[in-house]
Amino acid sequence: MTDKRVILVTGGTKGIGLAAAQLLAADPANFVVVNAHRALGADKTAELKQQFANDIDVVIGDVAKEEDAKRMVDEVVDRHGTIDGLVNNAGITQDKLLTRMGTDSFEAVLKTNLVGAFNMTKFAMKIMQKKRSGNIVNLSSIAGLHGNIGQANYSASKAGLIGLTKTTAQEGALRGIRCNAVAPGMVKSDMTAKLSDRNIEKWEKQIPLGRFGTPEDIADAIKFLMNNSYITGQVITLDGGLTI
Repeated sequence: MTDKRVILVTGGTKGIGLAAAQLLAADPANFVVVNAHRALGADKTAELKQQFANDIDVVIGDVAKEEDAKRMVDEVVDRHGTIDGLVNNAGITQDKLLTRMGTDSFEAVLKTNLVGAFNMTKFAMKIMQKKRSGNIVNLSSIAGLHGNIGQANYSASKAGLIGLTKTTAQEGALRGIRCNAVAPGMVKSDMTAKLSDRNIEKWEKQIPLGRFGTPEDIADAIKFLMNNSYITGQVITLDGGLTI
């Protein structure tokens, strides 16, 4: 049990999720729990915890599975007494042109990115409703606002997250629960690391600020939304001006 604000970050072991978890955990008022899709093992868990200034906890499970989502929320509450904040970051990509994309690939991305966020929100909100307070931040994307070639599944999932955010904000406001989303553009990640130098240069020329974002850039916005008590139902675009 803890008297700190308990925040659960899904997909919190790498990329934006890890950066957000680290930044939130650096605040002594917070206690952060990170979700990993699969068991990390003792060595990997110890390595992960060494990346944080303060102690953290880890829960294992697939957000796309309703039973896993419920179990993870129950574990957080059993260990730490409550859930005050939720960052729905877990997500996958399976890119392919729409006419070549299988239904299984389309559904798999929606299942993790959108249904997973729904699962976690549903069970976390039940705890927050009893407290009459809580804060949820969803990771959308500019692909959810404008689409992207080869990402019909990903774009649809991220657009759906925006609708989920706005409905959650409306329903949550009745019990003091806020919900917002961030929509990153081109961010340095495992996915963009696969781009050729030529493609990276091409993208950077299109971005008014002249660079890709970093996971820390997005984490700053997540922390801001998690700390603000009067913003709800909003989508903050973080793309260096790409979609101006």
